[in-house]
Amino acid sequence: MIKSLLIVSVAALGLSACGATTRGAATGGAMGAAAGAIIGNNTGSGDAETGALIGGAVGAAAGAYAGCRSEGGCRWNSDNRYHSELYYDERARRDYYINSRDGCTYWRNGEYRAC
Repeated sequence: MIKSLLIVSVAALGLSACGATTRGAATGGAMGAAAGAIIGNNTGSGDAETGALIGGAVGAAAGAYAGCRSEGGCRWNSDNRYHSELYYDERARRDYYINSRDGCTYWRNGEYRAC
């Protein structure tokens, strides 16, 4: 249990410099892992590690969605003032944009690309 919480916490600190979507995923994952560990330990078979993993995954997804919504949308669209024009990544063969709020790049579908 402690190992899972430590991994999620380190990941959250490493991602904290990026945008709201990434920060939301990291924060949600850490909070979900902690809650899942507590619930998993106190119910059923008492498996805190499985609870932490499930809680972390659910929390990360919810946090990423909340962060993405706070940035004005999860996908590129021409009406979002924080999105740059689309650029094409030759190696990945995918379109991406730069979010002017955080300086990070995201794929056209809203997935994190790089900071």
